[in-house]
Amino acid sequence: MDDRATSTGADQPEAILHGGDLAAISRRYPDAPRPWIDLSTGINPIAYPVPTIPPASWARLPAQAEDDALCAAAAARYGVAGPEMIVAAPGTQALLQILPRLRPRSRVAVLAPTYEEHALCWRRCGHRVGLVDDVDALADADVAVVVNPNNPTGRLLPRDVLVGLAATLRRRDGLLIVDEAFIDLCPADASLAADLPPATIVLRSFGKTYGLAGVRLGFAIDSADVVRRLRDELGPWAVSGPALAIGTTALADAAWLEQTRARLANDCQRIDDLLSKAGCAVIGGTPLFRLITSPNAPDIAERLARHGIHVRRFPAQPSWLRFGLPGNASEWHRLAPALGDAF
Repeated sequence: MDDRATSTGADQPEAILHGGDLAAISRRYPDAPRPWIDLSTGINPIAYPVPTIPPASWARLPAQAEDDALCAAAAARYGVAGPEMIVAAPGTQALLQILPRLRPRSRVAVLAPTYEEHALCWRRCGHRVGLVDDVDALADADVAVVVNPNNPTGRLLPRDVLVGLAATLRRRDGLLIVDEAFIDLCPADASLAADLPPATIVLRSFGKTYGLAGVRLGFAIDSADVVRRLRDELGPWAVSGPALAIGTTALADAAWLEQTRARLANDCQRIDDLLSKAGCAVIGGTPLFRLITSPNAPDIAERLARHGIHVRRFPAQPSWLRFGLPGNASEWHRLAPALGDAF
């Protein structure tokens, strides 16, 4: 297990850089065309239409009945046996920061490369964190973390592999955490949520698929006992009234999700064609983003930025770039010639 990412204290790594940092990129390229096209995130560029929010949702503390309604809608959407197995949080990130506090000092293995906040959150709580690139190496840890499908590679581990890993960990009082932030648009049987193995916590994100990251809403799925512990850690009124109302409505809207799935499939094919014509290799992705590799990736990102197009760079993998999807015809029309200039 690679322990290069286990430093603590004075040599703690710098804060992780994420996509969506348009203010910083616009300062760096003041002469770039406006408006910027932000392809640096894996967020649906066409958001769910926000319903009318009852005025009371802004004016009073959320009621328990509203939280219950949201968890019921999430249970139905994710195929979970009952809402008592779900806890809602102000974004999955909040759960990432709480989970390490619920375990004694442990050996944590994170299947990498992946979303770096997982390793950082466990490391900050004093756990020994290692990055592994082989699923079999996860079985030796006390806590194993898998992002499925993975961000940024799009790797999707089969359900039976994860179920077997959970069984191995359970025999040693271990824990499997599966972050399913990008699984909404995958086949339903790819998720563990509907038939949760023992010793497993599943995390689900609302904002990415529904294009409403600013709502800050995420879920953990586990046994009722673990869910109660997470609720205690989150404290009362963890999710805002408006977020409860939006999430409850959106998660119940199956028609919108199916239409979105079809649109994103077409858009992925379109961007794959653009990237291929530009001479770039698409090596992974999900219905919300594509990952490319090129020895000239830093130059490509630089040239796109000069066209006012922001893509995700990876300092640890300098040959990679991640492209989100354009959200309208104008963005598509700007991307095609910019790619031609960049390659």
